[in-house]
Amino acid sequence: MFVLTTIADTMRIPPSMFAQPTIEAIEKEIDAKYPNRVIYDVGLVICRYNDSLEVGEGICVAGDGGAHHEVVFQLVVFRPFVDEVCIGTIIASNEQGLQVSLGFFDEIFIPAYWMLRPSHYEPNTGLWVWVPPDYDAEQQQDENHSSEMSGEPQDNESGFEMELGSSIRFKVKALEFTQVTNTVKGVQATTTTTSKYYGGANSNKTSPSDMHHSSNTNDDNPGPVRKRSSSVDLTNNDKTPACFYIVASICEDGLGLLSWWSPVKDDEEELDCK
Repeated sequence: MFVLTTIADTMRIPPSMFAQPTIEAIEKEIDAKYPNRVIYDVGLVICRYNDSLEVGEGICVAGDGGAHHEVVFQLVVFRPFVDEVCIGTIIASNEQGLQVSLGFFDEIFIPAYWMLRPSHYEPNTGLWVWVPPDYDAEQQQDENHSSEMSGEPQDNESGFEMELGSSIRFKVKALEFTQVTNTVKGVQATTTTTSKYYGGANSNKTSPSDMHHSSNTNDDNPGPVRKRSSSVDLTNNDKTPACFYIVASICEDGLGLLSWWSPVKDDEEELDCK
């Protein structure tokens, strides 16, 4: 989930910091510039790691009173690998899918075609509901009884609701980095996607604005991880896509809400016996 990356950059030290040790001043400038920033095709920067690896001599530039140093340093970056399993919290739900947060990162999307099957969206509640194939009324009664004993909320009568605020386990399927630039043709968004190759199937991207549906995704024969790029014209589009977002899946056993797969506690069995 977290990786180390080496960066080379020119750091400017303002005259007001000349009285400080050079290394200390440079590291303060790095800490002010990089944390909570997305580096294209790298990830979300968390913090600086350890001391700088290399610091060059200060150079004065005409018209600038600051000193410019060539610096090589390392950063802790949030960049989960494809197929990594993570745990987050559901923060939004609509008919296109779910939005999940890790607390420090909210741009995680579970589109409708990566839901546990069979699942459906309930317009009345605004929630997604998973209905296992072998689900029946007797099983629902047993689970409601267990929920009452543990103090947990009961599931919907028609299945298992994916409520907002619930903890959810998901698998990363794709990382998408988007860079917006102004060109002669207008505003262009270039997206680089890192994902697995699925046997030639059409694997549509999912953007944070619409999370569009795709029924052609086939995850039976995943191939190696690969990168691909595409460009979109945003001149007439008011919405700007997130610079870094993750497409995730819960379409496997063990994935989904943590409460679905939690084992029965021994204390509950003892209470039932009493």
